[in-house]
Amino acid sequence: MATKKYTVTLPEELAEQIRLKVGAGGFSAYVTKAIERQYERDQLGQLVTWMQEESGGPLTPEELAAAEAELKDAERHFDEPVAPGHYELPLAG
Repeated sequence: MATKKYTVTLPEELAEQIRLKVGAGGFSAYVTKAIERQYERDQLGQLVTWMQEESGGPLTPEELAAAEAELKDAERHFDEPVAPGHYELPLAG
């Protein structure tokens, strides 16, 4: 990936803490990773907003409760011990 040098202003104490942690040579890589993570979070936020608009808004308390109940049921299914040599695979429905 091509790179380009930019000038940014950071709080001195934070920058020095990072430099001490990663060393002078790792500072740019650390900042790059932090910016990538923030960009991904921003993109995810846009996706959530779009999905809510497409589905009519955020989940209602009833929909959330139903989803949580379904998740708990699925967790119980996977927590059940399986007898040796006996495996049940869910069938596509």
